[in-house]
Amino acid sequence: MVKTFMTIAGLVLCVAGGVQAQDRVQVQGTSPDLYVQHTVKKGETLYSLGRSYSLSPKQIATENNISAEQGLQLGQSVKIPLNNTNFSQKSDAGGTPVYHKVEEKETLYRLSVNHNKVSLDNIRRWNNMSGDGLQKDSYVIIGYLKGAGSPSSSAPVASNPAPATPPATQPPASNPAPVTPTPAPSAPVATTPPAGTTPAPPVTKPDQQAPPEPVKTPETNTGATRPVASGSFEALYNQQTSNGKNVTAEKGPGGWFKSNASAGKYYALHNTAPRGTIIKVTNPLNGKFIYAKVLEAIPQIKQNEGLIIKLSDSALEALGTNEAKFYCQLNYEE
Repeated sequence: MVKTFMTIAGLVLCVAGGVQAQDRVQVQGTSPDLYVQHTVKKGETLYSLGRSYSLSPKQIATENNISAEQGLQLGQSVKIPLNNTNFSQKSDAGGTPVYHKVEEKETLYRLSVNHNKVSLDNIRRWNNMSGDGLQKDSYVIIGYLKGAGSPSSSAPVASNPAPATPPATQPPASNPAPVTPTPAPSAPVATTPPAGTTPAPPVTKPDQQAPPEPVKTPETNTGATRPVASGSFEALYNQQTSNGKNVTAEKGPGGWFKSNASAGKYYALHNTAPRGTIIKVTNPLNGKFIYAKVLEAIPQIKQNEGLIIKLSDSALEALGTNEAKFYCQLNYEE
C-alpha cells in the first residue's frame, strides 16, 4: 500500500513538473537567429499562430518551409522567429516573458551577447537579481513577446508580479475653515557689498552653533568634492582593498566593447581578476579614472592580443579618450 502511494505521488510530481516546463516560452538559437518552438494544438492554423505571435502567416510558413495550402498538423513543431515585430528587450518591455535556460559556466555577459546584446541592467531588473551570478539549469527572462494575443500552448509563468496600484480617490469637497493670517517675522535685509570689497563672515551668536561642514571626498576627475554613494562601484572597491589587503597595479594597453549599461555603470573584461572584482582604471595622460566591475575573461582572439583590460564603451568617454586602444593603469585587490 505504501509503495503504491509513493508511486502515484511520484507520477503526480512528474506531471506537474512537465506542465510547468511546458508553460515557459523558452528561447532557442543565438543572435541574430533567435526563435521559439511551438507545438501545434487542435484547431490551430497559420493564421491563429500569426495572431498569437504578431507575425504574418507567410512569415511562419516561409520559416518552416510549408505552404499555406498544406496547413498544420496536430503535434507539429513550428519554429517562430523572434524579431523587432514580435519581440522586445527594451527596459519598459511587457507581455509574455521569454526565458533562457542557463548552461554550465554561463556568465551574465555571455548570456547578453548571445541574445541581441540585451542590457545587463534589464536582465537584472526582470529577474530581480542582486548580483551577476547564474545557476546552471535556472531560467532567466531575456525579453518579452509583444502583441495583443499570447501563445495558446505557451502561457507565461507568473514571476514576481508587480503589486496592483489602487486607483486614486478624489477627496470630497469641503468648505475650508477660515485661516487667521499670522504676521511673518521680519527678515533681515540683504545688502550687496560694494565692488572690490570682501564681505565679512556671518556673525554667530553665543547661543547658536554653526552647522557642521559636510564630509567631502576629493574627486580626482574634476577637482570638485563629492560623497561616495553606498553600494557604488567605488564603495565596493574601497571595501575590497581595505584592511591592508594587497593591491595589484598593472600598466598597459586597454580596449573596449559595446555595452548597454546604464549611465555611470562601467564593466570590464580581465584575464586574472575574479568575476565581481572592482578595478580602478586611470588614464595617466589626464588623471581621470573610473571604477569597473569584472564580468569575465577577455576572449582569446587576435584583436585582443596584448590587452590588459577591455572596458564597456561608456567608460571611454569618462576616461577622456576615444582611441580604440589606449594606455591605462589598473589597481585592484590581489
